[in-house]
Amino acid sequence: MTASSGPAPDDPPSLERRLGLGDAVVIGLGSMLGAGVFAAFGPAAAVAGSGLLIALALAAVVAYANATSSARLAAVYPESGGTYVYGRRRLGDPWGFLAGWGFVVGKTASCAAMALTLGAYAWPEHARTVAAAAVVVLVVVNLLGVSKTAGVTRVLVVLVFLALAAVVAGAVTTPDAGADRLVDWFPQGPLGVLQAAGLLFFAFAGYARIATLGEEVRDPARTIPRAIPLALGIVVVVYAVVGATALAAVGPAALAASPTPLATAAGGPLAVVVRVGGAVAAAGVLLSLLAGVARTTLAMARDRELPHVLAAIHPRSRVPHRAEIVVGVVVLVLVTTTDVRAVIGFSSFAVLVYYAIANASALTLREAGRRSTAIAVTGLVGCVVLAATLPPVSLLAGLGVLLVGLLGRAVRLRRG
Repeated sequence: MTASSGPAPDDPPSLERRLGLGDAVVIGLGSMLGAGVFAAFGPAAAVAGSGLLIALALAAVVAYANATSSARLAAVYPESGGTYVYGRRRLGDPWGFLAGWGFVVGKTASCAAMALTLGAYAWPEHARTVAAAAVVVLVVVNLLGVSKTAGVTRVLVVLVFLALAAVVAGAVTTPDAGADRLVDWFPQGPLGVLQAAGLLFFAFAGYARIATLGEEVRDPARTIPRAIPLALGIVVVVYAVVGATALAAVGPAALAASPTPLATAAGGPLAVVVRVGGAVAAAGVLLSLLAGVARTTLAMARDRELPHVLAAIHPRSRVPHRAEIVVGVVVLVLVTTTDVRAVIGFSSFAVLVYYAIANASALTLREAGRRSTAIAVTGLVGCVVLAATLPPVSLLAGLGVLLVGLLGRAVRLRRG
């Protein structure tokens, strides 16, 4: 079908471009800061010990490759939907569906994990009640409009940085802190480090939020390629400093055993500050996650890969309000039944599949040079390896849910 020179009367309404470079970076920071340092360090320390720092570097390399491929694709396709759109355009509809389905189910699980993390840090005795209340409040914030989402996230990011500074201060002043706690590099061998890298990838996946907001970013061809690496670079430095000081303060065993590992690392009166910071960090991540999942749902609903009723955009706030509400309801159900550590592995698997498809899509771009091709290959191989070496329960659960989605799509297509 030949494209017309102007919009057709029945074209779907578009989202409004309100976000600049600063807003995009802040949303990326809000998506990443919190998930790793307040939730994923515990299970990663359990399988890798002090090798958590090596795993962090591996996860960062894969994340950088993914970010670069995502930025190139987002500049070519500045639409809501991220890799769901890229996979459809470059590889075909089934691959786009697999990416979109993986993102939606994986990140919906992440929403539940972040809500439960918020509850654990804010009020451990009533963690699920606090988690449910937070979901309701943040869905309402997102329904007010994306510019308000960016504004709230900016405040949350500042508070998180202050809390992480308190973590580092408390950890380095611990009387028995020492470098001798950083020597247990391979308690479960290289496989443990690879598993930890896959789990820590959960912490870096937030930069996808910038790409999925592509339809709402001003000058996306210039803004997105600058915002993604900048946000990722800041987060890598923060994670490395916090991880090293936390390990030196209490050791990997204490981090692995604690539901609030950074509060344990800080200790003393600063633990209260860290608990507040953990709750704020989780709120920032949850806010951006809810927005990103809703926009991928919107893109899939536009293409009728999900119920078309979810493609509606509110006439005043210009947000996908039905998708936001449905995602919020699903997350509310999950926070009553989900364990935060169990869903991290599942979410990591689904998101690694998502980025494997992104890198494969980037390899098909005609203007790809030798350096861009090498980065995309690194990202693709890295995603496959980290996904395959995750704990068996996470691997099997992820494969099962992706298979259910593909089978459901096949039945729908067969019925016309």
